Amino acid sequence: MEQAPLSWQIGAVKVTRIVETILPVEAGPDNSFLPQATAAELRKLPWLYPHFVSAEDKMLLSIHALLVEAPGLRLVVDTCIGNDKPRALLGGRGLATPFLERMAEAGWSRDSVDAVVCTHLHVDHVGWNTMREGDAWVPTFPKARYLFGRIEFDHWNAFEEDNQRQIMADSIQPILDAGLAELVELDHRISDEVQLIPTTGHTPGHVSIGIESEGQRAVITGDMTHHPCQLAHPDWSPLFDSDPGAAAQTRARLFGEWADAQLLVIGTHYAGPTAGHVRREGDVFRFEV
Repeated sequence: MEQAPLSWQIGAVKVTRIVETILPVEAGPDNSFLPQATAAELRKLPWLYPHFVSAEDKMLLSIHALLVEAPGLRLVVDTCIGNDKPRALLGGRGLATPFLERMAEAGWSRDSVDAVVCTHLHVDHVGWNTMREGDAWVPTFPKARYLFGRIEFDHWNAFEEDNQRQIMADSIQPILDAGLAELVELDHRISDEVQLIPTTGHTPGHVSIGIESEGQRAVITGDMTHHPCQLAHPDWSPLFDSDPGAAAQTRARLFGEWADAQLLVIGTHYAGPTAGHVRREGDVFRFEV
């Protein structure tokens, strides 16, 4: 599966994709991702093939980070699952990927990162916040400030489910203990070119990342959309959307805005080629790469 870095230029801002892993998902009502996305329904959308659905009708999900290099800023958007962290998502096993080596090949050292932002605090967006050193979890990017949404943090910090408590303990709390965390609002501006966009629904404090430079615009979606099939079906919500109704409304509204604005859409879980443009197709949308 294609894991080579991909890059896009938005004015003076460069965005580079660093893949951690690719997860094929079986289509159909028995999966816990998008039960409505049966093979028969996916085949009605031929533009999904071959990039986003395989010939065997498996939905392809990419777990990747996005490195944003803007004037005076090196920002990591979402930090994947991380190594050495047994997670339910992975059947209780931990990963051992060359993620940091792939960052280094793209010219990014751990010390070169100025900021990290997590679009939300689910397992596959916070993992490389920290890394194991001996028996301890330490910040992976020791010179960065880590931006967590205030609403998002408060919600999950009070959540009592065991898996999420473990995620907070090994991937969030060490950042607080190191004094590197900054709780921010839904519309926080990170730099002149980069700003958070409220896209709540998937989680209570979910944000996307807006980029604007030299007359060009792009958005990094986060999990307000997981798969391009949702452009044709904005009402299709994964079972782990906190508020499926609100998430569907957010998708429908923003897909329309993005189609009209002709901006570059970089999908946080979209498999390669990952970025493209939203086009209107009747009352719904498709993804053009």
